[in-house]
Amino acid sequence: MGNDGGSIPTRRELVKEAARNPSAAQLKETIREHLEHYWSTCPLSHKELLTPIVSDSAGNLYNKDAVLQFLLPGENEEEISSKADCEEILGGRVKGLRDVVEVKFELENSEEKPRDKKKQRWICPITHKELGPNVKAVYIVPCGHTFSEEAVREMKSDKCLQCNESYVPGNIIPILPTTETEKGRLVSRMQELNDKGLTHSLKKAPGSKKRKKKDAAGESSAVVPAGQPEPPSRTSTPHSAPNTGAESRTSTPVNNSRQSGIKHAATAMLTARVLEEENERQKRRKMMAKSENLQSLFTSDAKREKAKDSDFMARGFSIPAGAKRD
Repeated sequence: MGNDGGSIPTRRELVKEAARNPSAAQLKETIREHLEHYWSTCPLSHKELLTPIVSDSAGNLYNKDAVLQFLLPGENEEEISSKADCEEILGGRVKGLRDVVEVKFELENSEEKPRDKKKQRWICPITHKELGPNVKAVYIVPCGHTFSEEAVREMKSDKCLQCNESYVPGNIIPILPTTETEKGRLVSRMQELNDKGLTHSLKKAPGSKKRKKKDAAGESSAVVPAGQPEPPSRTSTPHSAPNTGAESRTSTPVNNSRQSGIKHAATAMLTARVLEEENERQKRRKMMAKSENLQSLFTSDAKREKAKDSDFMARGFSIPAGAKRD
């Protein structure tokens, strides 16, 4: 090399500055650019965010039609591959429409120019600040109305400021949270809801009824004060209960309904009536069976003449006409 008018750079010239950690200002700028993108673009369809907009338990925003498209079964390979990418973005947080909440934004020019989407801005109905990357925003579950975090913190109310629906502080969801504290709180909130059989929208999760039945069967009996007899357990078998003289075979079905755990009065009465009718039917069947057995022992004179083979009780009593007597 050389003699060609070029130069060979040294390491000192190539590495002018050592690698440094980004400053606080650089981190804020990076986070702001990140928020600007996700405040305006749906991460599933990579299209502009347009109403109706939904949010998952992590506070991310999506177009509702993109979520519906993801939940529909895929037919070709392209749809399956795109769903795999969406599943990676969602992280298993969305398995149905119950896992998302429709976010309702207040538009600044909704009354003046509702068709002009470029000039529409999402604002807080209390502070009238524009909701976006520069202002922290939250929404309330289950109604979905959005406010600035400052307005909700200052008002200190347990009801929505727009629809007057009650809520608890744990159901205030930050939109696109950036701190690890907020993300950890949302994760712990979903764990508590899953233990209760609820989804992000506070609706019952599929299959939660079966879990409740199992939990109810596994619950222990109520505590009985000292000096009082313990009530009979609902899961005890009929053979384990002692037979007393007061109890009879024809006990009323109402007691059976109480022992079986039927608490509703109308259901208990209906069950008692059905059991009583069933007992009557069984008695009638027994009486009919006895009467048929008695009738089968004897036959009438007309049947004796016609029948060739008579039963053992009537056999030998009819004498043929041509028979000889000794």
